[in-house]
Amino acid sequence: MPKLSPRRSLGMPAFATLTVVVAVSAALFLTACGQAAPPANAQGAGAAPQVGVLTLQAQRVEVSTELAGRTVARETAEVRPQVTGLVKTRAFVEGSDVGAGQLLYQIDAASYQVALDSARAALAKAEANATTAQLKAGRYEELAGIDAVSKQLRDDAQAALKQAQADVAAAAAAVRSAQIDLGRTRVSAPIAGRIGRSAVTPGALVTANQAGAMATVQQLDPIYVDVTQTSAELLRLQRELADGKLQRDGGSAARVTLLLEDGSPYALEGKLQFSELQVDPASGSVTLRAVFPNPKRQLLPGMYVRAQVQSGVQADGILVPQAAVARDAKGQATAMVLGTDGKVQQRVLQTAGVVRGQWRVTAGLAAGDRLIVDGLQRLRPGMAAQAAAPAASAAR
Repeated sequence: MPKLSPRRSLGMPAFATLTVVVAVSAALFLTACGQAAPPANAQGAGAAPQVGVLTLQAQRVEVSTELAGRTVARETAEVRPQVTGLVKTRAFVEGSDVGAGQLLYQIDAASYQVALDSARAALAKAEANATTAQLKAGRYEELAGIDAVSKQLRDDAQAALKQAQADVAAAAAAVRSAQIDLGRTRVSAPIAGRIGRSAVTPGALVTANQAGAMATVQQLDPIYVDVTQTSAELLRLQRELADGKLQRDGGSAARVTLLLEDGSPYALEGKLQFSELQVDPASGSVTLRAVFPNPKRQLLPGMYVRAQVQSGVQADGILVPQAAVARDAKGQATAMVLGTDGKVQQRVLQTAGVVRGQWRVTAGLAAGDRLIVDGLQRLRPGMAAQAAAPAASAAR
C-alpha cells in the first residue's frame, strides 16, 4: 500500500471544519434576522381602516329637470298664390329677413286688369240704368197722385227702380272682386320673419290655392322650444310642491336654460310659457313649451336641444357625490355612513335627479351625517372605521 503524504492527510479535516463553521454562522444570521423583522401582518393587526368622510350640510338647491326637445318657429306662414298666372318677378333674396306686407312675387296682372276694367264698365251701365229707373219712378209717383196713371204702372216703376239699384250693387261687388284679384297678383309676406328658398322662378305658372308653397316665412325671434316630460315626473313635482318640500322661486314663470346639440350652453335664458293640458296616451308624456330670445338666429327650427327646466327651490336640500352612491341587489340606491359609534352603516336612499353633477337625496340622509366617500371598496356594514379627510376627487 502506498504511503500518504502528511500534507494531504491534514487538508481534509481542515476543510470539513471550515464548512461546519460557515453553516453554523449562516443559521445564526438567519435566526437573528427573523427575530428583528416580525411578519408584516403582525403590525397594526385589528386596527380600524381609515375612510374619507364628508359631513353633509343642508343647502339651498334649485331643482331643475333636464328634458329633450326641439326648437319650433314662433310663427310659420307658407306663401301660396291666390290667383292663377305666370310669375313675372321675384322680389326677395332667399334666406333674408322680410317684413310683413313686403312684396315677394309679382304675377302677370294683365288679364286681371282687363277684368277690373270690364267690371267697372258694367257698374257704370248699371248706375245709368238705375238713374233712368229712378226718374221714371218719380214721374209715375206724381201722376198716380192725380190719377193720371194707374197704380199698377206706378208699382211697376218702383219695382224697376229697385231692380236697377240691385244691379248697381252687384256690379259694385264685381268691381271689388276684380280689384282683390288684381291686388293678389302682388304676393306679399303675410308675417315678418326669415324667408327660405323659393320653390318657383320667374316664368313659372302658378295656380290659385295650389298645394305646393312658393316659399315659407318663419319668425325666429323669439323662438319656441317644445320638450316632453313624463306624467309620473310631473305628478312627483306637483306632490313635492304641495307638501312644501319645494317652493316656487317667486311668482314669475319657471326659468329654462338650453344645451345645444354639440353640448355647449346657449347664452340666453328662456321662460316656460305653458304646459299641455292633456297627456299623450301613446308616450305617457306632457308637452312643455318655453320661449327663448334668438336675436342672432343661432337657434333654427327643428334643432335638437336639451332644456333644463327649473321646477322649484328646496331650502334644505341634500346633495351627495355620485361616486358615494351604489345599487344593491334590488336596485335600490345605497350609501355608507360612519355612525357616532365609529361603525359603518348602510343607508337606503331615495333620490330625485342630479343637480350640478350630484344626487339630490330626499330620504335616507340628513344634515350632519358623515358620508363615506373614499375607501368604500373594503368596507362592510358593522365594521369599525376611522374618519379621515376625503380625497379632493371623491368629495365632488
